Amino acid sequence: MGAEGFDVVVVGAGHAGCEAARAVSLMGLKTCLMTINLENIAQMSCNPAIGGLAKGHLVREIDALGGIMGLLADETGIHFRLLNRSRGGAVQAPRAQSDKALYRSTMTQWLEKIPSLTLCEGIVTDIITENSRACGIKTMDGHTIPAQAVIVTPGTFLNGKIHIGLHHYSAGRADEPASHELSENLKALGLKRFRLKTGTPMRLHKDSIDWGQFKAQAGDEEPVPFSFRTHKDLQNKISCYIGHTNAKTHAIINQSLDKSPLYSGKITGIGPRYCPSIEDKVVKFPHHKRHQFFLELEGLDTVEVYVNGISSSLPLEVQRDILKSIPGLTEAEILRPAYGIEYDAFFPTQLYPTLETRSIQNLYLAGQINGTSGYEEAAALGLMAGINTALKVKGQSPFLLRRDEAYIAVLIDDLISKGVEEPYRLFTSRAEYRLQLRIDNADTRLMSYGKELGLIDDTTFHIFEQKKDRIQRVLTILEFKTVPTEAKKTVRLKDMLKKPGVTFEQVRKHLPSDEDLTAEDIRHIESEIKYEGYLIKQAKDIARILRIDREKIPAQMDFHRVPGLSREAREKLEEYRPRTMGEAKKIPSLTPAAITNLHITIKLQQWKGQQKTKNRAPAKKEA
Repeated sequence: MGAEGFDVVVVGAGHAGCEAARAVSLMGLKTCLMTINLENIAQMSCNPAIGGLAKGHLVREIDALGGIMGLLADETGIHFRLLNRSRGGAVQAPRAQSDKALYRSTMTQWLEKIPSLTLCEGIVTDIITENSRACGIKTMDGHTIPAQAVIVTPGTFLNGKIHIGLHHYSAGRADEPASHELSENLKALGLKRFRLKTGTPMRLHKDSIDWGQFKAQAGDEEPVPFSFRTHKDLQNKISCYIGHTNAKTHAIINQSLDKSPLYSGKITGIGPRYCPSIEDKVVKFPHHKRHQFFLELEGLDTVEVYVNGISSSLPLEVQRDILKSIPGLTEAEILRPAYGIEYDAFFPTQLYPTLETRSIQNLYLAGQINGTSGYEEAAALGLMAGINTALKVKGQSPFLLRRDEAYIAVLIDDLISKGVEEPYRLFTSRAEYRLQLRIDNADTRLMSYGKELGLIDDTTFHIFEQKKDRIQRVLTILEFKTVPTEAKKTVRLKDMLKKPGVTFEQVRKHLPSDEDLTAEDIRHIESEIKYEGYLIKQAKDIARILRIDREKIPAQMDFHRVPGLSREAREKLEEYRPRTMGEAKKIPSLTPAAITNLHITIKLQQWKGQQKTKNRAPAKKEA
């Protein structure tokens, strides 16, 4: 660690920190990535899997902007599936099970090859500030590192507390120390925090499982890569297995709730609604006679099996009883017990859209500290924080995406404007423009940005442009070429493809034979044609909304005189003094009704002003 300091220091080397540090360094700044343990960079603390519904969309967008998660998932994947393959392109998403150890070691190797990036080990206790501006960090051993900006990505380490039954202890995750001082320091800097909870299932020895009792789930015959930069064939190397709990399992859990920290009051943090523990599932969904789980090997060179769907904070002896109640797991050996973990997060409404804190300049927060759950959400936030930190240090304009451009924008906008009360998870349903936010067109939407930012190289961008030209040629042919029908009429190929049940392969025979299309090209073409009517309507809606967002709010606007606003809404508007309607929409906790009232009031004032101008105009003299 050089005494001369760095341009940027990133605190925490999880999925958010790795994306942030890599982006900053590739954008030309001297960067330090600080972590408690260099052996655990990009550790997959929970399931060693990447992607899934909406999450897979995020990874595609990260990749299109030049991030690393998609490439790494392809490089280390051992089981690949495209979810919702039989449904429309807007809700299809890739998922891959990765080799946990290989993912970690490969990330480290790739980061070590970046000349302007230094990997450092230490426990950060303080963000050094001067005049409400972050200017470095201090570690537990008293060492200080000056920097022009700091990005904090601590995962679950801030005041982390692990629960196994009624026993608990301080930890950031199993066998790693929690970070107490940094959380207290951020609070002392004026940032407001709250408590969240998550958990992880037990890990089992693969040789202690009776695999014949479970249904095998193979990967796809033709795996779909995450990265637009992956040009090799992907290989499935394992199968996953599906199992179910039963009435005996549920009885054991119900009889043991007094030993659960979740139901005894020991855990005060709010857990993830959409990834609940097994005890939560049994209590909240008593009408379900069984719950599905998956047995997933954590890597090719390990005996550890991840029990996806049975996360818990019950005592170890109860965890053993749960396994004994499930055929195929009666002799299962627990290598690592399931546990729940509480940790500090900081309200994301304290952030600008760039993820810079409002109260401390040049201090950025990303990942679970913002109240999110999941590797993919963390990586997306880390990438955007890294990009905007680099731009700020270089004196350039921030990089902001709109909700109609990316799921990443939906994620950030939801966090900073609505806030969170529980760990936030992204879903396709959260995006109002999801028909155009598909995995097949993430490069079309975002790769030009990645090129401008310096995160996409010339070769990758050239391949992308060739793909765009190839797809456009086919779309033009489909638009204008007609073929005869059985009714002795003609039909455009595009209209033929629009019909329900008709696939691209059924119209492909009418195309020139020299069109060498990839499976990715075909998915893109099919979606563009089949969704065309909806996409045209959405484009009109987007244009209208953007027009409203750009409308200026008078500088001297008296928000206390806007009718129909609550006291809180008036106070918020006075505090933030938005310059445009778009900025007003970003104000935390401001309701759509308040925005509508403000817009109507401004329009009425403009109309009254125009009427006064007309009345003052001199009448024309008659000839």
